[in-house]
Amino acid sequence: MAGGAAAVVALALLSIAFGSTVIPLHDVLRAIAGALGLGDGQGSGPVASIVVELRLPRTILAVLVGAGLGIVGALLQTVTRNDLADPFLFGLSSGAAAGAVSVITVFGDRLGIWTLPVAAFSGGILAALVVLGLVSRIHSQGPERLILGGLAVSFLFTALTNYLVFAGDQRAAHSVLFWTMGGLGLARWDNIGLALVGTASVGGFALRSHRSLDALLAGESTAESLGVPVARLRWSTFLVSAFATALLVAVAGVIGFVGLMIPHLSRRLAGELQFRLILACAVFGAVIVLASDLLARTLLPPQELPIGIVTSSLGAVFVVWMLLRPRQER
Repeated sequence: MAGGAAAVVALALLSIAFGSTVIPLHDVLRAIAGALGLGDGQGSGPVASIVVELRLPRTILAVLVGAGLGIVGALLQTVTRNDLADPFLFGLSSGAAAGAVSVITVFGDRLGIWTLPVAAFSGGILAALVVLGLVSRIHSQGPERLILGGLAVSFLFTALTNYLVFAGDQRAAHSVLFWTMGGLGLARWDNIGLALVGTASVGGFALRSHRSLDALLAGESTAESLGVPVARLRWSTFLVSAFATALLVAVAGVIGFVGLMIPHLSRRLAGELQFRLILACAVFGAVIVLASDLLARTLLPPQELPIGIVTSSLGAVFVVWMLLRPRQER
């Protein structure tokens, strides 16, 4: 955890320093100190504006998105007892992306700068409600039904997104690419509050419910005998995860595989018990997204790659690594 926290600080400083214009680290620190009212008062000018108004919000958003997606992945894997569970398997991210793409290609910018975040949030919540409505009509409501329902909804909203791309304004392809592959370029001081609310809500829920989640690790029957309302815990977890994912996708687009990779990597260091696992997922999720965003901005200058390309590449390597490991190490 100490190493992960140090990596977050180091990557955050590198993320602020590197970009289309490289800013020396001492100028970065001076600009941040000036924004906080500290230092010698020289933290002003064009360099300070780039640091404080552009790169610092982006870095904070990367930390929040990484931490939030990591925690969501850990919660979903715990309550479904499925190692492949993540926000994308349940259609949450697909619904949010479909909402954003519908605005770009069909409905237009009717609410100003808040149109895209509102549409993405609405799409994510709609996907969650469809999954819950679908599964509630099935007599057996175990975790496997929830996964199948989420997978079906994910395919449905992905197909809707693809239809909107081809049927709508073809000139909006670049914006559509952002929402379907993720990016942190829309980070501003006035919208990172959405990501903060999403991450804080799912993190607070996870830490408050960590003992009930620990009991669930021993099996549903054991958890019920200990007084844990398993069905209610599962639905509450799914709803909170849907709310947080919708808010995160609303400002950062679809960033894949973070919620899948981070819980597995964190368990090897923090163990299965949820309190330490949740903290580890928050720290190492932030590390992965910060590092991925730094690579996305520096691999192909002066262009910026969608961060989803980097995280999907890492996710593919991770899944292959999991498959090739001996069974007893999984």
